[in-house]
Amino acid sequence: MDGMITGQLAPSAHVDSFARDNLPPREQWPVFRLDRPEFRYPARLNCAVELLDRNLERGRGDHPALVTPAETLTYRQLAERVNRIANVLVRQFGFVPGNRVLLRSANNAWMVAAYFAVLKAGGVVVATMPLLRAKELGQMLRKARISHALCDARLAEELRKAEAPDLTHLVTWGDGELEAMCDAASPDFAACDTAADDVCLIGFTSGSTGEPKGTMHFHRDLLAICDGYSAQVLRPEPTDVFIGSPPLAFTFGLGGLVLFPFRVGATAVLLERAPPEELPAAIARHRATVCFTAPTAYRVMAGLAAQHDLSSLRKCVSAGETLPKPVFDAWQQATGLKLMDGIGATEMLHIFIAAREDQIRPGATGLPVPGYVAKVVDEEGREVPRGTPGRLAVQGPTGCRYLADPRQANYVQDGWNITGDTYLQDADGYFWYQARNDDMIISAGYNIAGPEVEVALLTHPAVQECAVVAAPDAERGMVVRAYVVPRPGQLPDAALAKALQEHVKREIAPYKYPRSVVFVDALPKTETGKIQRFALRRQAQEEEARRQAQEEEARRQAQEEEARRQAQEEAQRRAGEGSRP
Repeated sequence: MDGMITGQLAPSAHVDSFARDNLPPREQWPVFRLDRPEFRYPARLNCAVELLDRNLERGRGDHPALVTPAETLTYRQLAERVNRIANVLVRQFGFVPGNRVLLRSANNAWMVAAYFAVLKAGGVVVATMPLLRAKELGQMLRKARISHALCDARLAEELRKAEAPDLTHLVTWGDGELEAMCDAASPDFAACDTAADDVCLIGFTSGSTGEPKGTMHFHRDLLAICDGYSAQVLRPEPTDVFIGSPPLAFTFGLGGLVLFPFRVGATAVLLERAPPEELPAAIARHRATVCFTAPTAYRVMAGLAAQHDLSSLRKCVSAGETLPKPVFDAWQQATGLKLMDGIGATEMLHIFIAAREDQIRPGATGLPVPGYVAKVVDEEGREVPRGTPGRLAVQGPTGCRYLADPRQANYVQDGWNITGDTYLQDADGYFWYQARNDDMIISAGYNIAGPEVEVALLTHPAVQECAVVAAPDAERGMVVRAYVVPRPGQLPDAALAKALQEHVKREIAPYKYPRSVVFVDALPKTETGKIQRFALRRQAQEEEARRQAQEEEARRQAQEEEARRQAQEEAQRRAGEGSRP
């Protein structure tokens, strides 16, 4: 059967059946390949038990699980906090298995404890980015019919403003509320007897329309990425210390900073702020051995490497956007380490194409992670010859299941996950990234839907029309550029551009704002009136090329001017020497 899951799902432990009721129709599921021994999980499975409690059974109870600026928790201490939070949810707030719980926090120990408490109690986690605004939070709360929320008190204001008719319980930590409840709760909690195919996580990702898509993942999926990418490619050890920048609300961060270290009983360092200017110092301070961050961060960090002792590092993973070869080269020159590139997707949960250190080819993403298969196909789904660009299609132990979303039929075609990336595969089987084949903008590791930014811009009274595309940028790879047709009477100047940027920051997450605003008289359109975004992307590339050419010409002129100045000084010096008696 080639590992494909067939037949009925196992009996669910969920009292609240919303998640299972809203899985896509079975004929729209991708093929799930679970034929390898490491993916043959038992029918009853709670991933919190496997990832956390098993460490106590293996004698890792007193080993540091989480290290943060505020506190350090051993596996035993973390397990106790998890149990107390689970008891609070069940005994004080009427939580039942299958309820969805929104989590809102930066990367800290309470966020991880809340995450595992929901999993252990048989709930469904919906983790959210700290920067999201009330409008975006409301979309998730309503779509997933979320009844409970656990939130860092510092981030509660925006959550309270969200339109959420099903949200009946909001509990905060950091202000003593959840802490006091936990102090009074029992440190013991019996894990819910969940099925391996019970939904335990809904990860929201913005699609090209800007409407959030909920990707549904099972208990077994959280283990599959540990037993696949982590065990087969990353290959961490119990003595490792993980560190990085991605938020835990991103599945890239969840895997790299929590699931992977916990699966082997290692230590995770969590930083609420980990900009590339500060991450090298943190690596040195904590003697971190495994780092997860985006290519743009490695580029900055390479320039700072000489100022910090990074000798403890032994594995560095780059994902979130394509890894340019100059960044790979700069990091290797600065540290002696090869960056481990990889491509993942929220729909697939984590990385599915990558390469071990001994298999890396600079510039290539890599090979399918053991357990996954990939191919490059044309628009009809036919595999194209090697060396020919086309759409990336993937199958493996994880795959796309959207929450009640017609876009499931676009992402999964003939049993294959169509990731939205354009790739080519070389004669040796390596996959080489070419571009995104939709309107998603990947900037500094963030996925930003252009149409969502357009909607925010169009709510400003000065905007008549607009289109948002990716524009090349030396520092971030790509940035959000807005081409704006202002309303009559509006002055298209720097002040208006600044006002539009600030408006977008108020409407949606600040990181999505257009870093470049270009005012135009009209937008390019087809005869049917559709905006030709491809023409704007080409224009942005041409503008960047002209800018680089102008900078190069300015440098050349400056060098010539400097050479003339030096020649004149030399001539004057010689003339002065010749006039001496």
